[in-house]
Amino acid sequence: MMTRVFPEPAPASTSSGPSVVVTAWRCAGFRSASKRDIVRRRFRPNGRRRAFYNSRSGRRMYFLYSVLLGAALALLSPYFLLKGLRQNKYLHSLGARLGAVPEGARQPAPRSSAGAAAGAVWVHAVSVGEALAVEPLLRELRQRFPGRKLLVSTTTRTGQELAAKRLGADATFYFPLDFAFACRRTLAAVKPALVVIAETEIWPNFLRAAQRAGVRVAFVNGRISDRSFGRYRFWRFFLRRALANVDLFLMQSEEDARRIRELGAVPERVAVGGNLKFDLPAPARPAFLAELEKAAQGAPIVVAGSTLATEEEKLLDALEVCAQAKGRKAVLLLAPRHPERFEDVAALLERRGLRFIRRSHWTSNDYRPDVVLLDTLGELAGAYAAASVAFVGGSLVPAGGHNPIEPALWAKPVIFGPSMENFRGVARALLEAKAAFQVKSSQALGILLAALLSDPAACQRAGEAARQLVERERGAAARSAARLAALLEEGMTP
Repeated sequence: MMTRVFPEPAPASTSSGPSVVVTAWRCAGFRSASKRDIVRRRFRPNGRRRAFYNSRSGRRMYFLYSVLLGAALALLSPYFLLKGLRQNKYLHSLGARLGAVPEGARQPAPRSSAGAAAGAVWVHAVSVGEALAVEPLLRELRQRFPGRKLLVSTTTRTGQELAAKRLGADATFYFPLDFAFACRRTLAAVKPALVVIAETEIWPNFLRAAQRAGVRVAFVNGRISDRSFGRYRFWRFFLRRALANVDLFLMQSEEDARRIRELGAVPERVAVGGNLKFDLPAPARPAFLAELEKAAQGAPIVVAGSTLATEEEKLLDALEVCAQAKGRKAVLLLAPRHPERFEDVAALLERRGLRFIRRSHWTSNDYRPDVVLLDTLGELAGAYAAASVAFVGGSLVPAGGHNPIEPALWAKPVIFGPSMENFRGVARALLEAKAAFQVKSSQALGILLAALLSDPAACQRAGEAARQLVERERGAAARSAARLAALLEEGMTP
């Protein structure tokens, strides 16, 4: 079957520079056809056809997407510029996001077919949560592919710092913006044999560029929240074309698998791989916990992790209800989700007249604080070890909830609010195992805290149920690595 190749649009004038239309056409990833282009478009290493992408409707759709993406970036650029100047964000990594990959991640051109077959494995994790989740997978991949480089990209700066510190990759770098030229530059520099994307980061131009370059693409630990599913369904007519460029979808649950198929993923490429976060080991206890337990003077400790705006007030109200019902206050270890809110939360605690200590200013003391503000990064997962009861933030406000597996790893009873769409399957499993409790309001949270803190045996039963659930669910990393290895071997088969 002949492949149709469409010419570059004619310039609007005879001036020396290209027209606006031609410039936009090229930035969207379209170039004048050459013999080399025609051969590349007709044949790929894995033999897949690309009829849609050479059709007028397909090319126009990607062109329109790129134009809209560029317009959105232009409109938001003052915000990003201001944020970059104030908080040292975005600007330092702009070159990398446009395809200027650091030297450590660049791969030399292969000198033989054997060199090409040993291309790197590139794992993308958007931020801290995803980077932590892929840690056990990276260990499995390192064992299976000792001769391949393992590279990790992130989108956020905090994710980049954690990846460089903990994941043991051969190099880390920023994921490119979803402009075709940036994606092509990055892929050409990294030369991966396989790209593994954690959770569900759908970037159409990147997926298209990877498919054109003959790179295998897989999603692991995939999930689609209720809110994301509603948005994706609106763009399904376009997303199904983008998803056709993905070779394998390893979703967390049957529900996630059903949703990705409904959005247009090829059914034969979709499987349930489980949740990688169950494979994480319990982290080391932070050193300050011994001092915290001493300062608590025998009072129970409630660890509230990844809280969001307005949620801290609800928690403080709940602790007042708990104190009235139980007759004794618990000590709250409070960990806001976003570092830029540490000062706001400290101001809230002062307004409420509470005695609090900031973790960053921790010193030994002889008085019992009402609240310890965890204003450091990377200690929350280990701090759950000191909890009598753990509360998972982002759930008393409509934000979808955060990771309840972290306290479960420490065999702690877990409480969360009504909004747990981001961890729907995990929350359901914890509730069914009687390892977690769900509340609808701060009043209900206070009453539940009073009941649990008055009954240590009930806390112990719930914590043990959480531990057993974690043990049953382990193994996603090994299963995912096996499927990825099979995908790579399939791609190398002539």
